[in-house]
Amino acid sequence: MYGLWMGYVGAVAFAAAWVPQCVETLRLGRCDVNWGFLILQSVGSMALVGYSIARGDMVFCAVNVLATIGALLNLAVKLRSARRLAA
Repeated sequence: MYGLWMGYVGAVAFAAAWVPQCVETLRLGRCDVNWGFLILQSVGSMALVGYSIARGDMVFCAVNVLATIGALLNLAVKLRSARRLAA
């Protein structure tokens, strides 16, 4: 039971870590996070969504859906900013 509690805390903290970054990204209208990190985070969390669905673990799925949303939001803003600068 102790390990399960730690797992939930870790999962919530992992997903919640994107909140301050997303707030800053939306406030500034740009994302200063590394391209490689954003791409790997997006691919990794999307893969974990699929894995958690296959295993039937909806808590793990929900956490990774939130992490995917955070990563993709930042990636979208970064792409939009890069296109604006290139134009």
